[in-house]
Amino acid sequence: MLKKIIPFCLTIAFVLNISAQEKTTNAIEGDWKGTLDAMGAKLRLVFHISKADDVYKVSMDSPDQGVKDFPLQQISYANDTLKIAHPAMMMTYTGILKADKIEGDYAQGGMTFPMNLERGTVELKRPQTPKKPYPYNEEEVSILNHKDQVILAGTYTTPRDKKDFPVAILISGSGPQDRDETLFEHRPFLVLADHLTKNGIAVLRYDDRGIAQSTGDFAKATSYDFANDVKAIISFLKVTKDIPSNKIYLVGHSEGGMIAPIVNASEKNLGGLVLMAAPGVAIEQLFVKQQYDLYSKSGMPISAVDSITKNNKGFYEILNSVEKSEIELAFRTYGKSIKMSDIEIEEQLQVANDAWFYNFITFNPQAYLQKVNVPVLAINGGKDLQVDADMNLAGIENALKISGNKAYEIKKYDNLNHLFQEAETGLPQEYGKIEETLSPEVLHKIANWINERHSKK
Repeated sequence: MLKKIIPFCLTIAFVLNISAQEKTTNAIEGDWKGTLDAMGAKLRLVFHISKADDVYKVSMDSPDQGVKDFPLQQISYANDTLKIAHPAMMMTYTGILKADKIEGDYAQGGMTFPMNLERGTVELKRPQTPKKPYPYNEEEVSILNHKDQVILAGTYTTPRDKKDFPVAILISGSGPQDRDETLFEHRPFLVLADHLTKNGIAVLRYDDRGIAQSTGDFAKATSYDFANDVKAIISFLKVTKDIPSNKIYLVGHSEGGMIAPIVNASEKNLGGLVLMAAPGVAIEQLFVKQQYDLYSKSGMPISAVDSITKNNKGFYEILNSVEKSEIELAFRTYGKSIKMSDIEIEEQLQVANDAWFYNFITFNPQAYLQKVNVPVLAINGGKDLQVDADMNLAGIENALKISGNKAYEIKKYDNLNHLFQEAETGLPQEYGKIEETLSPEVLHKIANWINERHSKK
């Protein structure tokens, strides 16, 4: 969640400008892999070096950050010495070729770390990703959101030889997501859809508007627009597939778990909601906790963590307390009071003026959770550093109690992270390193919970 807001520890940006020096040998060409150990944070890196028309080119993968084949600015190779640089990020790599290894150092932002390279690439193992042929029906669908004139492309899977089945709509978390919620070559929604359909539950998963095969403008959309997309899918299932409301379950991950109660407020008699790492408190409060946990867990000094979270909290409070027309003046005044530069204040204003972010940071899920009167399964991981399990599960439960809803279940999985993987630290830079895509325990829980609700209808 919150990929628009929270960067990973060593975010890498790239531009297309290439310069090179040459040496008349192909000894350096090919793929070179190594592991960067930056103060305990280990990142696997791969350099792809090629030569055409006597000019070297280099691109880099960072598999653990989801970065693939991005070009770097400069490369030279002479006298067995390789030099790679990306001035825009103050990054360099210098190494000496020795047989089939390169011994060298990676430097960025004034810090230098040893990093040796060997030939090869990094293959990410994703053993849970299902492979065709599937033992169920699969249909590609296109769904029109009449209100916004957006066409949503998706996949509808149904059990074979079964007519009476519930249907789960999978709603993704923040940021541009395809129908599989692909991240670091993990495809959690494909894994979840496969498990549910094999267990008698039909699934409709879809590309976010403006992403992959869906039309529309993702960048201009808010959570309310995404809720309208889900409503269009519900209408499609009712009209085209003859599925009644009480057989439709909304399964939302992260922001998707925030969207599900919004949809439920206007859709009558849904089968139930499955909220996976969903916000249960005001997003302003969630963000402050999230940033504190991420920064402190990453090893940042607590004094710096306290300062950053305190300063950000001040900006969030402004967004939640003043009229839109007053935000710029309030930001500038507050920014100056905490010794921010004009450039830093402008960056904060740019974020605040983003439609999605403004609606998100001023959102309080309690308003919708307190109206939910259908069965709810709310789950979270104890090592989730993006949506704190204790804080948000308690918020969800309190809201459901206020609504008078007694048909709910709250469950925390102690060792799971925000993606529901078995994790060591819960930090985002771990997501791509973990082979597990979704905890089997969570897969079984969701399938069993939906089937139990359906059997009672």
